[in-house]
Amino acid sequence: MSGSSHGTSHFWVQRLTSIALIPLVLWFCFSVARLPQMTHEQLTAWLQSPLNATLMILVVSVGLYHGKLGLQVVIEDYVSNLNRRFLMITIVTLLCGLFAVLGVVSVLKISLGA
Repeated sequence: MSGSSHGTSHFWVQRLTSIALIPLVLWFCFSVARLPQMTHEQLTAWLQSPLNATLMILVVSVGLYHGKLGLQVVIEDYVSNLNRRFLMITIVTLLCGLFAVLGVVSVLKISLGA
């Protein structure tokens, strides 16, 4: 893949993830607003709903992927040393992947009652 087509696909994926995050973040905000009234048992039961668990996994995964894409653009724009740029993008990618796995496993553990 050439540099210009990679930049174009990166641009569109970033836009698509931002569009996907609009309803997901709205759902998440309304859900969090209800949390103070919920007991631990109610919250666990809420997250055991397949719809809520799926949406929470999407919030975590799409949000972290969108954040990774945004941080990558910032690093590419402002870090001129190619070795440092590569290292920083690699670290951001690994950390976002780690947090995504932790988030998804956590949601699955709660939702499946494990």
